[in-house]
Amino acid sequence: MSRGAGTIALGCDHAGVALKAALAELARARGLTVLDHGTDGPASVDYPDLAEKVCASVLAGEARFGLLICGTGIGMSIAANRHHGIRAALCHTEFEARATRAHNDANVLCLGERVTGPGLAAALLSAFLDTPYEGGRHQRRVEKLEALGRG
Repeated sequence: MSRGAGTIALGCDHAGVALKAALAELARARGLTVLDHGTDGPASVDYPDLAEKVCASVLAGEARFGLLICGTGIGMSIAANRHHGIRAALCHTEFEARATRAHNDANVLCLGERVTGPGLAAALLSAFLDTPYEGGRHQRRVEKLEALGRG
């Protein structure tokens, strides 16, 4: 087991502060260690900077998973997926959260505070965390994803 197996790295821009705080509490209640990379207030920040911090924690093995939140989740998912080794998924349903873990071995969940209420967001995070990667027939596809951009 990696050193960050019981850890989740969190990050948000100014549009995701309240949802990040609520989901950090959920993660702690589940017994996870939370690496909170910010932000914590309404001052405007650039979401790629927060995505960089969370992705770095996941890639370094400091955290098993990452959670990124902005207004829609779109910007965070774009920024996160620029990092080789990150498979970030923007999810709106529990089915998507389960499927992206089971089939894509996603390691970062992206959410939008302006489009996802706190109850649904909690259910999405729980589904994401509780679903194991199936491997098998999905492994060759994950390997192809990992090979993209390597030249």
